[in-house]
Amino acid sequence: MKLKYIAFAALLALVSLSSCKDFLDKVPDTRVYLQNVEQLRELMVDGYSSHSYACVGELSSDNVIDNNSPSDNGVRYNRAPYSAFDEQLYRWEPVTMGSDSDSPTGLWEGYYGAIASCNAVLEKCYEFEEAMATPEGPLSETDLQKLQSIKGEALISRAFHHFILANVFCMPYAGPELSKSLQGIPYITEPETKVKPHYDRGTLANVYDHIEADIIEGVELINDGLYEVPKYHFNKAAAYAFAARFYLFKREYEKVVDYATKAFKGNDPATMMNDLWYNSSFYYISDIGRYATRMANASNIMLISSYSTWWRRFVSSGRFACNRMAKRASIQGPGPAWENCRYRNTKTGETFAMMPCFNGYCGTAGGQEYGTYFAGTCFEQFEYTDKIASIGYCHAIRAEFTTEQILLMRAEAYLYLGQKDLAFADLRLWNEAHRNGSNDNHLELTEDQIVKFYTKCLTKYVQNSRRTDLKEKYSDSIFFGIAKPIHIDEICPSDKYKATDELMPWLQCCQHFNRIETAHTGYRWFDIKRLGLEVEHKYGFSDVYWLVSGDTRYAVEVPASAIQAGLEPNNNTPKNSPMQAPVESKGTYVQINN
Repeated sequence: MKLKYIAFAALLALVSLSSCKDFLDKVPDTRVYLQNVEQLRELMVDGYSSHSYACVGELSSDNVIDNNSPSDNGVRYNRAPYSAFDEQLYRWEPVTMGSDSDSPTGLWEGYYGAIASCNAVLEKCYEFEEAMATPEGPLSETDLQKLQSIKGEALISRAFHHFILANVFCMPYAGPELSKSLQGIPYITEPETKVKPHYDRGTLANVYDHIEADIIEGVELINDGLYEVPKYHFNKAAAYAFAARFYLFKREYEKVVDYATKAFKGNDPATMMNDLWYNSSFYYISDIGRYATRMANASNIMLISSYSTWWRRFVSSGRFACNRMAKRASIQGPGPAWENCRYRNTKTGETFAMMPCFNGYCGTAGGQEYGTYFAGTCFEQFEYTDKIASIGYCHAIRAEFTTEQILLMRAEAYLYLGQKDLAFADLRLWNEAHRNGSNDNHLELTEDQIVKFYTKCLTKYVQNSRRTDLKEKYSDSIFFGIAKPIHIDEICPSDKYKATDELMPWLQCCQHFNRIETAHTGYRWFDIKRLGLEVEHKYGFSDVYWLVSGDTRYAVEVPASAIQAGLEPNNNTPKNSPMQAPVESKGTYVQINN
């Protein structure tokens, strides 16, 4: 027995030594080593984040209200939020109660993960370029052309992800000089090679300089012929559209017009508008979202897929939703050419004005009393990993750049350039595209309608904001906040361009149309910041939170995990508390007789 045991032990030792040798013979580094141009192209799939800024942006904006807060007639509900951090975002507090893919932490990690992939690709692009060869051999002419396009895509994607991070976690851009005193976010240009590296936030001016350099270098390198599915990449048109958006935030309006026009690639934008409104054969509400975000839709310049429970937060919970003032200022409210398009809610008896194209294209948040959503920008596609167990992943597809958005950017730029006729042409085209299938009360847009409607809206809003009676001040019935004082000249001063009284109704039209166009996507938060708009959030039974122009809470606090790793937190972020007194508006406006 003893000999048998010794022999067995020896055999075990031999097997163990053999296994150990096999293990030691293997390279412990499990990273993928990029050997050719095709691998670089494939890796760029990871150069796009699967996280969405919709949840952070919408809950921070005026596109949602708290249904647990009393309405004008005293109706309130007792709905639980989908997540505890929903309440923190709504109150503009640092988020400490969640880190899923829709949270600031998820956004931060997901976007920097995409940036890391871009940097890994760029490192190899420069290496292959310098050697004019890959480890597998010399670069052919075709390889070199592909390499240039891949490099352009990686540069633009890196710039885009930094741009979104900056516009979430920083104060709005304030011009080349003032932005030198504003905190930025780390602009990462090289792959990480150290464990727990330390990054400085730098300045916002520095971040924008880096973004601009990446755009200028990358935009001309992109070749659409490289992609099998161009609309899920930064194709040429999408790169131009992003450049136009970037320069809109910088207030360099000549470049906005230039890049926006290039994004149409010589096509008439009238032939590239969303044809959703022509189709009335949808059976399920989710079919509307699928149709609106399909690749065949000429309006969609670039689509992004994300893992997100935003639809569930927004619709299933019913706590924070597009309801009352929020929906009346956007998807179910009046406008300059459709003010007389009246509807009645058969369940509640409420009458309201609405752009007719949205009739039949909106879903309800739990029940009609909880709110409404436009199904074309807010829907979920569920990917089952186990149908029997009913588990899988929530997907949301967003159209990051569309023909309509580009038109509205260009219209705003034309206004500052003194080309009101061209701005009006773009605004009218946007309105015409939404008249499809509508009734006769949705009129062709005129200049007189724009001036009268938005002057009236802004005057009523300013008058109401100066009331001392809180019940009247926060009344849902005073033009819903469709127009608010624009403080762009204070947020980002310009010696060359001014938001004058004459331009104000037109600028209000641009921001209102864009609010409708980007409903539920989170983009409204960016417009609020760059335009210096006020936001009121009624919370719970009696609290009112108020965000004024230039408030330091415009900058969402960076994640606690980043701060714990040594990153500097946001400067001067005050403790948030309900504001119970009216705030005087400082914007310019035109008084009219009522």
